[in-house]
Amino acid sequence: MPSARVLNSLALDRCPHCGIAKPHLVRIAERQNMYRNFHHLWGVYECSVCFGLVTAAAHHADQEKVMWEHYPETSSVSDAIPGRARECLTQAQESLAQPIGSVLLSASAVDAMLKAKGLREGSLYDRIDLAVQQGLITADMAKWAHQVRLDANDQRHVDDAVPSPTTDDAQRSFDFAIALAEILHVLPARVTRGIKESQRK
Repeated sequence: MPSARVLNSLALDRCPHCGIAKPHLVRIAERQNMYRNFHHLWGVYECSVCFGLVTAAAHHADQEKVMWEHYPETSSVSDAIPGRARECLTQAQESLAQPIGSVLLSASAVDAMLKAKGLREGSLYDRIDLAVQQGLITADMAKWAHQVRLDANDQRHVDDAVPSPTTDDAQRSFDFAIALAEILHVLPARVTRGIKESQRK
């Protein structure tokens, strides 16, 4: 194979692991190979904040343009989610490395999604249980909700008896909020879109 090198650093808007903006991703390894008659240049990059690894590749013809593909891919929040909830989810994802703020934002997203379904009375957990009674989510989904950190009051009022959330707590809260968004908004929108598209045939 002809000699070539990938870029020393990778330019992404967000780290796909910790969500930090404009991450410093430094190349720690590189490799070249052939697949389906394409000469690929691969680089392995490490985030200076969370030390997560990102692989990126380019065709040899692109020389040092590494943005042909990268893994893991940075995910975006679906447009099917109502505006306020979508904003909170996006910011929760982007701030996973700052767990207190991320947990607050995930809880706010859950709150906004439940309100969008007409569930406005009682505590957040009360409304999650009510969502089960109304058939919006399953009992297992509610059980999951009670196992993750969604009580934003603990953080807003700085309750010394409650330990600060960790990055793992933030990720679990975000994962629940995204799953709830899929059930309440994304999947129904996909079904509606599928019905409309099938009617056009």
